[in-house]
Amino acid sequence: MTQPSGTTVSAVERERRAYRRGRQRRSALVSAVSTVVVAVIVWLGVVNTPGWASVQKSFFDPHTAFTSFPAILLGLWLNVRVLFFASIGVAVFATFLAVIRTLRGAVFAPLRWLASGYTDLFRGLPVIIVLYLVGFGVPALGVFPRLPAEVWGTLALILTYSAYVSEVLRAGMEAVHPSQRLAARSLGLSHAQTLRLVVLPQGVRKVTPALVNDFVSMQKDVGLISILGAVDAVRSAQIDVATTYNFTPYVIAGLLFVVISLPLIRLTDWLEARQRRREQIGGTV
Repeated sequence: MTQPSGTTVSAVERERRAYRRGRQRRSALVSAVSTVVVAVIVWLGVVNTPGWASVQKSFFDPHTAFTSFPAILLGLWLNVRVLFFASIGVAVFATFLAVIRTLRGAVFAPLRWLASGYTDLFRGLPVIIVLYLVGFGVPALGVFPRLPAEVWGTLALILTYSAYVSEVLRAGMEAVHPSQRLAARSLGLSHAQTLRLVVLPQGVRKVTPALVNDFVSMQKDVGLISILGAVDAVRSAQIDVATTYNFTPYVIAGLLFVVISLPLIRLTDWLEARQRRREQIGGTV
C-alpha cells in the first residue's frame, strides 16, 4: 500500500511492516519448498508403479508429441478465434439480460419472466446438449444458409454462457446500494443514464473476479465445438490419435488449453488481490 504524501510513518508502523514482509518471505519460501517436496514424492510414486512404462509410451511419447504439435497448434488458433467472438457476444447479450432482470415496474414483468426463464433453461442444460441442438438442429430447419461448424459452436457458447454471466452481473448490479440510484436520479439522470454511468460500473467492479472465472470456464468449453466437426485443437488431436494409436496428442491439446487459460487465471488472482487491498485500506495501523 502506498504511503499518502505529506504523512510520516511511525517507528512502530515501520516495525510492523518489516515484520509482515519477513513473514511473507518466510511463507513464500516454505510454500515453495513444500510444493517441490510434494511434487517429487508424487513423481516418484507414479514412475515406480508397475504400469508406468506403458502409460509413458501411450500418453507421453516425445516423438508423437513433436509430430502432432503443428496440427494441434493450428487447430488451437480456431479455438482462440471462437473464444474471441464468443466473449464479445456473451458480454453484450449477458448485459442485456441482466438489465432486463433489474427493470422495475409491472409493465416490464413479461420481459423479466422471459429473461428469468431463459437463464433457468440454459443454466440447466449441459453445454454439449446445446451444441447438438444448435449445431445440428438449427441448420436442419433449412432457414439459414450453410455455415461453418465453428459459427454454430460460437452461437451455442453465447447462448449458454450468457445465462451464467447475466446472473453474475445482476448480482453485482443489485449489490449497488439503492442510494446510488436515488442520488443519480436526483441529479437529473434518466434511468438509462443511471444504469450506464452509476450502476453498471460499480456492479461490474464488485463481481469482476467471478466474471473472469466464467470466461475461464468458457475458454475450456470452446474445445467442445469439435463434436460439430470443427477441426480445432481437440479434433486435430483426435485425428492424430486415430492414425498413431497413441494418446499423446490429447495431452498436448490439454496443455495448450492450460497455456491459453493461464493469463486469465492470473488476472483473476490479481483482481481479487487488488479488491482485497482496496477493502482493507485503513485497516492497518
